[in-house]
Amino acid sequence: MTGAGERGGAEVPPLDDHRPGATTRRLVAYRAALAEEIARAGRSVADVHLIAVTKYHSAALAAELVAAGQLDLGENTLQGLRGKLAEPGLEAVRWHFLGRLQRNKATAVARVATCIHSIDRPELVDHLDRVELDRPVDAFVQVSLDGDPTRGGVAVAGLEPLAERVAASRHLRLRGIMAVAPVGADADAAFARVRELAEVVRGVDPAATAISAGMSSDWRAAVRHGATHLRIGTAITGVPETHR
Repeated sequence: MTGAGERGGAEVPPLDDHRPGATTRRLVAYRAALAEEIARAGRSVADVHLIAVTKYHSAALAAELVAAGQLDLGENTLQGLRGKLAEPGLEAVRWHFLGRLQRNKATAVARVATCIHSIDRPELVDHLDRVELDRPVDAFVQVSLDGDPTRGGVAVAGLEPLAERVAASRHLRLRGIMAVAPVGADADAAFARVRELAEVVRGVDPAATAISAGMSSDWRAAVRHGATHLRIGTAITGVPETHR
């Protein structure tokens, strides 16, 4: 899906269209495309969770998504989270933190996020175990497929020890594995590798069955290889007005 064209008889707004209702129409079109891909993969819609990524977008756009029934939203920074937390209409949101997590911001993120997808080093877990949180926080261990330090992720060799550390944490609840396909890589090959590595995490905790993988450019491959949580930005939210 490119953000324009026909689906179900209704035109899908282009990605630079931010008029009222445009985001909702893109969301509806994306959900239809997702359901078709899930069916082709022989999977159940109930097993695939959509996270709409609202980074760089306004609270008003987030509120439009919520009004359309999309309650799982993702942000990459603490600033982005804080900018939306106090907005009316967003009280029911389940916030997913997706970006590289700095230790000096980890406590603040853990206090407001429902789920952190980017636990990539034991120091983060150690830090969070030293503070007080009023509820458990779901956590994915992020693994690096290419060793690029700017994108985050623990090396494959460190995946099992880190998963064990999260599983033993006071405040984090191990959900599974998260990964980003390397730039320019074959998405099917990348997510096939993630599916293999997910077995390492399940070996630590059989309940940690989730796979957070797939973005606007490669989500179809992620669905084919067992992703349970998709992190979709542009295909739904469009091109941020500040980035056009």
